Amino acid sequence: MQVIGICRFSYPALGGFQVEHDSQAARAAYLYDPARMEDRFRTFEGFTLPALRAQTDPDFTLVIVVGDDIPDTYGNRLWDLTQDLPQVVIRQYPPAPHREVMQRAINSVRDMGRISLQFRLDDDDAVAVDFVARLRSEAAARRDQLKGQRHMALDFRDGYIAAPGPMGIAARPTDQRLMTAALAVAFEPRVRSTVMNFSHVRLPRFMTCHDIRTDAARPMYVRGHNLWNDSRQGAGIAPEELAPLDADGRALFRNRFAIDEDHIRRLFTA
Repeated sequence: MQVIGICRFSYPALGGFQVEHDSQAARAAYLYDPARMEDRFRTFEGFTLPALRAQTDPDFTLVIVVGDDIPDTYGNRLWDLTQDLPQVVIRQYPPAPHREVMQRAINSVRDMGRISLQFRLDDDDAVAVDFVARLRSEAAARRDQLKGQRHMALDFRDGYIAAPGPMGIAARPTDQRLMTAALAVAFEPRVRSTVMNFSHVRLPRFMTCHDIRTDAARPMYVRGHNLWNDSRQGAGIAPEELAPLDADGRALFRNRFAIDEDHIRRLFTA
């Protein structure tokens, strides 16, 4: 089975955002704002990349989608941060409809003769160091259920919401359904649909969704929380009640996500 992740790194898509803009130029200006990009790079480096480097099963591909207008300083920085990860493939596209571009990017690396296990990863999220291995084993255990169904979802429920900053990490556990970071879709061979063809919160309308529970000691994802979250820009969204990590929490983040709080402090005070 082929495991593929997709990460949209400030790609100026047509659609796909909850924050609206009056023009494509206004959207690009918002996405490439220096303060926003600095925050995204810090979280990407501190949260997202460490566990990808530490995966117990390194047989996966992560496609990072960027705009063809990304400023050189950011494109070069992204390349520098990921050049030691052979699993990373960077794709550049002009502004175009969001889901069409993401489907094109995923299918550009697919082997259509194999079952495809696909997940989406925001640039401020993280998965556990055994996520790829666990995803592959859970899908293998349900291989017979996938036959003739085209696709099915595997939803790892247990994780954390966390906010990085100069003081370290504040977080809380969560078991909310259909959170994107550790939510995957398995596709039968030759099915050209991708995980990005579906709204993650509406997956149960289109396919069987398997809830996969772990336990407090084995969370499967970190959902990044910050001022730039697209999903938090609407009116009436309550703030998350997060607490600083204690010694056990810091050890858990190191062991499960390869996230080091001292590194986070250094990144956000640089």
